[in-house]
Amino acid sequence: MLRSEEIDRARHAIRLRQWERLRALLDTVQMTNAFHRRRLMNVAVAVSLEDYAARCPLMTKKLLVQDRENFPPYGSNHTYPLENYTRFCQTSGTTGPPLTWLDSRDDWGGMLGLWQQIFDEFGIEPGEDRLFFPFSFGPFLGFWTAFEAASRIGCLVIPGGGMSTNSRLQLMLDHRVTVICTTPTYAMHLGELKEQNDTLRAGSWALRRIVVAGEPGGSQPEIRARLAKLWPGVQVLDHHGLTETGPVSYQDPQDSGRLRVLEDAYFAEILDPASGKEVLEGQTGELVLTTLHRLGSPMLRYRTGDLVKKAYAPDGGLCLEGGILGRLDDMICVRGVNIYPTAVDAVLRRFPEVMEYQVREVRQGHLLDLKVVVEVPLTVRDPSVADRIALALRDTFQLRMDVEVVPQGTLPRFEFKARRWIKERR
Repeated sequence: MLRSEEIDRARHAIRLRQWERLRALLDTVQMTNAFHRRRLMNVAVAVSLEDYAARCPLMTKKLLVQDRENFPPYGSNHTYPLENYTRFCQTSGTTGPPLTWLDSRDDWGGMLGLWQQIFDEFGIEPGEDRLFFPFSFGPFLGFWTAFEAASRIGCLVIPGGGMSTNSRLQLMLDHRVTVICTTPTYAMHLGELKEQNDTLRAGSWALRRIVVAGEPGGSQPEIRARLAKLWPGVQVLDHHGLTETGPVSYQDPQDSGRLRVLEDAYFAEILDPASGKEVLEGQTGELVLTTLHRLGSPMLRYRTGDLVKKAYAPDGGLCLEGGILGRLDDMICVRGVNIYPTAVDAVLRRFPEVMEYQVREVRQGHLLDLKVVVEVPLTVRDPSVADRIALALRDTFQLRMDVEVVPQGTLPRFEFKARRWIKERR
């Protein structure tokens, strides 16, 4: 009971700070931002966060897409004249059409500040750590802000775009890289290729931390166990963010199974997708974010589509238990059973034989079935692999899925967000 009262007091103080920031943001936005001025007719008289949440309508990606179509190419969600914006990004397009995004110098600097806070929590040491970024440096936000923030705090940053995976591994070894920032999928791919190369496997590695983002899974025990086996002694640290909002959360240093929300930068709600009501601690809902730091293109009650479980740290900080559990728009219904890709991933990662996989959504008329294709090492000769995986899937979902085993090197690999679910029609 005492702990609950302490958390309540801490939550009250956090929410007071958030309301002060949000009130200042709303005053500016309602004067100069045409997109939000059309939406916020009833919000001007809000007197608290609770009142704001009751009056402010939810934002969706569909609204943003429509706004881009009405006001191409950047939309109308701009608090400043366009000449005040200095950075261009766009979403990756994995959950809909790509969205272009502009940031002012101050907003970009604010996101760098959030990454500096994350690096500090992760124990990244200026002047000592060497960070490697094996991503394409394309227009999506990705790790761009992490790259610049690491340089700003005094770390050596090494870009790895346009290189083969083996070349990246050799560079990491030669230049004594201590931290890599990548997706969980690509961190596993790096580890698998390292183990297949005698010279790389026997090398003197300086790597001590892997910062993962871009996909759900960095907080899942199965993914972490796989990475621990491939990279012995290396600490895995999860993080999540969105192009539309910036860095949102980071792994709790005291609990590897949850993410802490950066609450000085976000007013976060976790809502029941059906009722729209705030869920209780321990319940699961959709993460809805209001940005308190990104004034140039603010997001007010933005439905992220991320499925999360609500929890609190002892100091009152909002946490996401288990990290990002899945995406609401990724859920599919197969013969009456709701299935999230992250749940299938968790089952398949229990099997050390599975190097990579693909799930094929096979539709015959109105019926939908799933076929799972798993890639195993050439050294595996166990004919029972497919049956054992099929049994685990059936026990988990009460649904039969065909499982096919293919040899190593058959399925594609991914440097950024993995796309393992394929639609087929027969």
